[in-house]
Amino acid sequence: MDHSTPSPDPRRRSLLAPAGALFVSRWGALLERSARGQAPRLERARFAPGALDLLFRAVQAGWHPYLIGNEPRVARGAWSEQACTRFREEVVNHLRGLGIPVVRDYACTYHPRGRGRFRRESVFRFPNTGALYHAAHLDGVRLGSSWLISDDAEELAAGGRAGCRTIRLPRHDGELVLLDADPHDEAQDLADALHLLLGTRGARRSELT
Repeated sequence: MDHSTPSPDPRRRSLLAPAGALFVSRWGALLERSARGQAPRLERARFAPGALDLLFRAVQAGWHPYLIGNEPRVARGAWSEQACTRFREEVVNHLRGLGIPVVRDYACTYHPRGRGRFRRESVFRFPNTGALYHAAHLDGVRLGSSWLISDDAEELAAGGRAGCRTIRLPRHDGELVLLDADPHDEAQDLADALHLLLGTRGARRSELT
């Protein structure tokens, strides 16, 4: 599966047209990265501290959240496609229940070194820009007014190539991919990035000190 596109309200296109999107990396930004070999489950998922409340505030401020990310463990056979799809649906439904309607959830399960039918390239696999241009084409998203938040160099590179503004988060699993991914800004975590976009970063850092 290249991507999952929850059917938006038919009125949503006119709502999205004048606004930018908030592309949030599923793993490493919204969620802590899952243990190797362990299929993801919502009850074990760890959301970034403070991020859900701030995502709700971002929605109230007019941002339109999208989830993005490659799923190479499906491509390699470490996770089943069914388990990954079920988990993603649970996350989207959980966010919706908190007043955070995810417009689309993009996930690429293909990889040039994948196994079986997953062994191929895809325009939706980051650092390719297919997911971002898909959102622009179908939802009227203005990429130049949108932000992409991630700790992943491939996702940040795609955001830059598509004309989005990008915020880089620190990578905690030791993995490093060297790509041209010079971000517009940096943040300590997703909550810090959202404070930046909401204009409340200074207040938050004052509280921490």
